[in-house]
Amino acid sequence: MNGEDSEPFWVSKSLEQLNHQEWESLCDGCGQCCLVKLTDDDTEKVYSTNVACKLLDIESCRCQDYEHRAEKVSACLLLSVDKPELFKLLPETCAYRCLYEHRSIPVWHPLISKDRRAAHTNGLSIRDYAVSEEFIHPEQLEDHVISEI
Repeated sequence: MNGEDSEPFWVSKSLEQLNHQEWESLCDGCGQCCLVKLTDDDTEKVYSTNVACKLLDIESCRCQDYEHRAEKVSACLLLSVDKPELFKLLPETCAYRCLYEHRSIPVWHPLISKDRRAAHTNGLSIRDYAVSEEFIHPEQLEDHVISEI
């Protein structure tokens, strides 16, 4: 915040107006965007699995090679205001999705609570149930579907 009475950036700015640091700070560290998604070719419905990207450190819910993730993982979910269709693939509680949908971010979010582990302590991170894709054969992915998006 710039002053005592000014609004926080996530209230006063649109996603398009955020600088790099502000954009990155919206991530709550839940890891849900790093779960493998499957699309049913017949219905075009999208499903989330409990299988995490091979680059995700499941314990911390952080990418192990964030800067090069798109080069190493072709299906990486690279969020951008230029790709609004991606926001619907994020959980309802995700700050990116909340702001895209003109909703407030959750009060537990690290930007408000000042607790970087808030997603974990509120049971919203994937660390307690995800398994790395390194241990799952691609033909087994359908067996790991946990929800429809």
